Amino acid sequence: MQIANDFIKEYNQQNITTHQRSFSFLSDQIENTTEIIKKLMALQVAIPSWALGTGGTRFGRFPEGGEPRNLEEKMQDVALLNSLNRSCDAISLHIPWDIPQDPGATKSYATSLGLRFDAMNSNTFQDQPGQTPSYKFGSLQHTDKAVRQLAIDHNIEVIRQGMELGSKSITVWLSDGSSFPGQLNFRKAFQHVLEGLTEIYSALPDDWKMFVEYKAYEPNFYSMTVGDWGQSLLYANKLGPKAFTLVDLGHHLPNANIEQIVALLLMEGKLGGFHFNDSKYGDDDLTTGSIKPYQLFLIFKELVEGMDARKMDHASGLAWMIDASHNIKDPLEDLLQSVEAIQISYAQALLIDQDALTKAQNDNDVVLAQEILQSAFRTDVRPLVAEARLRNGGALSPIGIFRSANVRKNLVNERGKNTQATGL
Repeated sequence: MQIANDFIKEYNQQNITTHQRSFSFLSDQIENTTEIIKKLMALQVAIPSWALGTGGTRFGRFPEGGEPRNLEEKMQDVALLNSLNRSCDAISLHIPWDIPQDPGATKSYATSLGLRFDAMNSNTFQDQPGQTPSYKFGSLQHTDKAVRQLAIDHNIEVIRQGMELGSKSITVWLSDGSSFPGQLNFRKAFQHVLEGLTEIYSALPDDWKMFVEYKAYEPNFYSMTVGDWGQSLLYANKLGPKAFTLVDLGHHLPNANIEQIVALLLMEGKLGGFHFNDSKYGDDDLTTGSIKPYQLFLIFKELVEGMDARKMDHASGLAWMIDASHNIKDPLEDLLQSVEAIQISYAQALLIDQDALTKAQNDNDVVLAQEILQSAFRTDVRPLVAEARLRNGGALSPIGIFRSANVRKNLVNERGKNTQATGL
């Protein structure tokens, strides 16, 4: 299903007066409105193919119905989202959940929908039907060389498929680790993973990047072989200039200072990108900005300052992607909310008076530094974000149009009630 441009324009027209009043009031208070809107219009956040269906827990799954049944329908759903917010023109595939049967035709269809392919994602955390040997005790860390080689070959195959689709990066996330003391030799496990990643890295085309993702715990609870940003950075530094650390906001222990991690990785030139979500306890995979919006703002504060210091383009310098699970929300509505939360935090960070903040820091004026940050954070920038969507040809209220067009009901009628999109 796609929403007609005329429907979007008509809906926008019904709400344009209220929007213009709010936007005019805000723009009168902000000097660099035009520059902020241009940057908002340029920022694109990739949608992962696995997030287009209902997520789940160990206890159950409660599908919405109308979920995409194949890769083509997943691309259609991303195109639908992009027609509303004009800020998610890329899809990130997970292999082997989304193996294109005809890569050329898949790429052409994506182009017809106005989409491109973001990072490819490999899967060595899950045995596939008929797979031997098993990843039960790890993949690249495994004591059995045959298992390690299976994982290496899979990642290289993912790179090959990505090349055919026009992707330029691969994200490697490993569930490798241990659940009990004594189960694993830490040093040997680290070395095995490094050897495997080195072989995968050697298969990268010259213009590709490898993102090494880390996670503090789960599915292993005593140790994770790539358990924090330091371990990921070790791998990235040892691998070479095409390897980077990928930060998933949920992959940290509670109260971790993610913004400081971001600042230091940027300083080292080793921050590759983000998986956006939110959490209360751990890897909750909740809607971005729904639990800790101030933390998200502080992360973007470091991103804007750090990227500017390195003269990086905000839109293309890093990989931006959502990684969430939707157990009780409509997954498409959740993704629309997440993209908007990212845009809001980005816009707020662009409001920060960096010169004034630097002076306050140099003067050790803690109160003024806090005032500068919270002044930007407490500014309601939603009219700026809506104006950016409007100028890009999107919707003033993506959720409003989604519901007015009865998208979920139409998808259920089109695809059926009992469909499943993810590979889990």
